[in-house]
Amino acid sequence: MNKTLTIAMPKGRIFHEAADLLVRAGYRLPPELDESRKLIIDAEEEGFRFILAKPMDVATYVEHGVADLGIAGKDVLLEEERDVYELLDLKISGCYLAVAGLPGTKMNDVSPKVATKYPNIAAAYFREQGEQVEIIKLNGSIELAPLIGLSDRIVDIVSTGRTLKENGLVEYEQITGITSRLIVNPVSYRIKDEVISNLVRRLNQVIETENIEQG
Repeated sequence: MNKTLTIAMPKGRIFHEAADLLVRAGYRLPPELDESRKLIIDAEEEGFRFILAKPMDVATYVEHGVADLGIAGKDVLLEEERDVYELLDLKISGCYLAVAGLPGTKMNDVSPKVATKYPNIAAAYFREQGEQVEIIKLNGSIELAPLIGLSDRIVDIVSTGRTLKENGLVEYEQITGITSRLIVNPVSYRIKDEVISNLVRRLNQVIETENIEQG
């Protein structure tokens, strides 16, 4: 049986924090992992193969079995609702989803509009609030929507709040906290349970130790 673990990881902040977590868990990663432009990198010493992907694609790769494991933000998991198991909260890349808009403005009473990269999350949130809104799906520059009159509100990821402030927007409500999670393909979890369980144990040990030290 092939014991190599294929792990899909998003590029950017999550990738760097996840790689650092693996190193602290005692895994030896190849130096080129940090700087390479390759999309597939082997860490033969540890039996890992990394697929570097866009954040929204990680769960798709895991669901379809081309990756055994993935590291994905909780926002992606809530939005995509893929057939994967969530194994561990890695406690990295912390942020939250929030509703924001121009200061001192109210939602349009007749046809309120909300722009977002997360239509499913936004729709569910406003349903829970008893509000009927029109969801406008955008892929970038969400902050622009209320500035040009496209929407009354936006739903987006907030980390420091700096981007909202720089664009003259304010936060109205927090929806949910977001951290990165370790996810697994259900079939991989059955056939590679021993090596996956060992990885989870080592990562969890680092996370718990750091939580104790910070607490």
